[in-house]
Amino acid sequence: MALAGRRLAQAAGSVIGSQAAVFWRQFSNLSREVAPAARRLAAEPQHALNGADGRIQWVFLGSPGAGKGTYASRLSKYLNIAHISTGDLVRQELKNGSPIAIKVQEVMNRGQLLSDEIIFDLLSRRLEQGLVTGEGGFILDGFPRTAVQAGVLESMTQIDLAVNLTLREEVLVQKMLGRRLCSECGGNYNVANIDIAAKEGKPAIFMPPLPAPAGCEGKLVQRADDTEETVVARLKVYEEQSKPVEDFYSERGRLLEFEITGGIPETWPRLLETLGIESQCEALASGSN
Repeated sequence: MALAGRRLAQAAGSVIGSQAAVFWRQFSNLSREVAPAARRLAAEPQHALNGADGRIQWVFLGSPGAGKGTYASRLSKYLNIAHISTGDLVRQELKNGSPIAIKVQEVMNRGQLLSDEIIFDLLSRRLEQGLVTGEGGFILDGFPRTAVQAGVLESMTQIDLAVNLTLREEVLVQKMLGRRLCSECGGNYNVANIDIAAKEGKPAIFMPPLPAPAGCEGKLVQRADDTEETVVARLKVYEEQSKPVEDFYSERGRLLEFEITGGIPETWPRLLETLGIESQCEALASGSN
């Protein structure tokens, strides 16, 4: 078995226990070697801009509607690194028409969720591609979703920081109920006008609507499953599943909690400041002169 495969097997047995060992038996045919496996943190864990090799390797976590895709995409462009979404990887594979794409399509046609085996196969090849082409790093959007996935990912390549975007439930519900999609161009917009006063020690939250341009007005539709009942149920399921993932990174000193209290204009500069990105970039720039 290749080195990456052996390390994955070891991780499945030791990093996250018997649950991962069961998973590994189903996952053992992953044959591609990816990044050097299992680089460990230093004795004093700290939030760092990048790893020891200079690469940024982060994950963005957060409940549905929190904006992880938005901020992961913006940050990856700002830092000139890859924004990797497993959903995008699946869609790209389907376009390629590869043997894996055929298997993916068969699973989707049956209305089933893709297995971890398939997801990690796609992800490992994408990470390997980034190493070969010399990418400066990546931000993984909305993955891992379980502690098992987090453990296997850890054996493939160390994640230096997990940014957990949080938003109060009442705001999440309003945001998700306000989501609209242009039936013609596919653009995403939001009609929710959120203005919640500060109370009980919690900060005020103001998020104005994200209006559609004139050409999309009158063509906006709401997702069929964006009802209050399904939204609340979805958030409950996420909360139950996300806690072990948050604990996984928290125990390793790599979890950064970031509460969103405003729209993009207010949140973006605060996120950069919290991550220390602007100051570190300035230091790098001045050091090169």
